Amino acid sequence: MGKLMRTLVLGLGNELLSDDAAGILAVRALREEMAGRADVVESSMAGMALLDVFLGYDAAVIVDAVCTGSKPVGTISELMPENLGRVLAPSPHYAGLPEMLALVDKLELDFPKKLTIFAVEVADPYTLGGDLTEEVAQALGELRSRVRVQVERWAQEEADIA
Repeated sequence: MGKLMRTLVLGLGNELLSDDAAGILAVRALREEMAGRADVVESSMAGMALLDVFLGYDAAVIVDAVCTGSKPVGTISELMPENLGRVLAPSPHYAGLPEMLALVDKLELDFPKKLTIFAVEVADPYTLGGDLTEEVAQALGELRSRVRVQVERWAQEEADIA
């Protein structure tokens, strides 16, 4: 029997900045439910500072707020690392993610082979002390559901292989 797959659910954001808290709030609500299936971590770090958080995991789901203005507020997008540009990132937390992945590859670090990003389009990631906007608050349930489905899908794939 092989080793168990280690899965990370990482909520990114800043609780003090209105809609930017969406990723953290979404994963916080999953912490107990994911116990034994995934480690749930909250972070306000970005780019290369996140490297240590990922090491040792086989799979990772990132949950974050994005403010692109190109989609209706509350829209949830599923992104893969290859969808992120090297210079322009939809969230400051992704800035440096492509470079981090290149470094991981070059150094052959123990980094998740499976990586999915769920990003919720937000209206206000800047207001200090502000509440989530209504559309973002309403999207949190679907965001949590998409994380659950992804973690379960990976667990099933692993079970099918075993």
